[in-house]
Amino acid sequence: LSWLLSHVFTSHGSLLSALLSPPGVSAVTVLTQPSVVTLTRRETASIDCNMGSITDQSARWYKQIPGGVPQFVLHFHRIWTNVRYGPGFSAPHFTSTCQSYSDCRLIINNVEEGDSAVYYCHTWDDSASVRVIVTGNLPPPVLTFYRPSTNPLSSSNAALVCLARQMSIGFAEVSWLVNGSRVTEGTWTSTAVQHPDKTFQLSSHLSLRACDFSEERSYTCKVTVGSSSFEKTMRMSECRNTVE
Repeated sequence: LSWLLSHVFTSHGSLLSALLSPPGVSAVTVLTQPSVVTLTRRETASIDCNMGSITDQSARWYKQIPGGVPQFVLHFHRIWTNVRYGPGFSAPHFTSTCQSYSDCRLIINNVEEGDSAVYYCHTWDDSASVRVIVTGNLPPPVLTFYRPSTNPLSSSNAALVCLARQMSIGFAEVSWLVNGSRVTEGTWTSTAVQHPDKTFQLSSHLSLRACDFSEERSYTCKVTVGSSSFEKTMRMSECRNTVE
């Protein structure tokens, strides 16, 4: 069910915005930050939201971790005395202020890795979302290679797979290098999935064509998490099924 809801939110954000948001909200609600905000632990995240002509409603904030469904964080209106929270969220870690009836701010104090997520203001419209990434001395992910189960010389669908496990946050960029040169064609990376231990996992695929395949070529999977990069290199001749 979680996977299905996550897929629906990801694939049909515009439709859900129209269904779940008050009339006219999704067209005017905007966040003034860059689409990605990177912080280190114990810093303060401030996300400003302008709801345009919507002045008679509270500003509602939602948090969505990679691979998860949106969680209601809080809502606040300029005339209210107290912030009203969703389950699992509370002060002083999360709070909100409003400079006017339509300009409000979400504040996350002393950010932690677990605060890394996409935050939405009032709607699921992408114009009202900010990706917050909390970095620092993050532990390296565990990288595992899975070589193709079929021979690229006899199949047009063979792929080399890089699995990144034990990631402390769910946002990562994966790039591939062949013999030290970056390649972008034929690559695909999944959305991260969170495990019960709060770590994340994702996989990235590199399609192998017969004309490009060589047992002696080096293949590098580079995973960038925040400001830190981790990589692993292998040759097909060095492994049978998997390489850790």
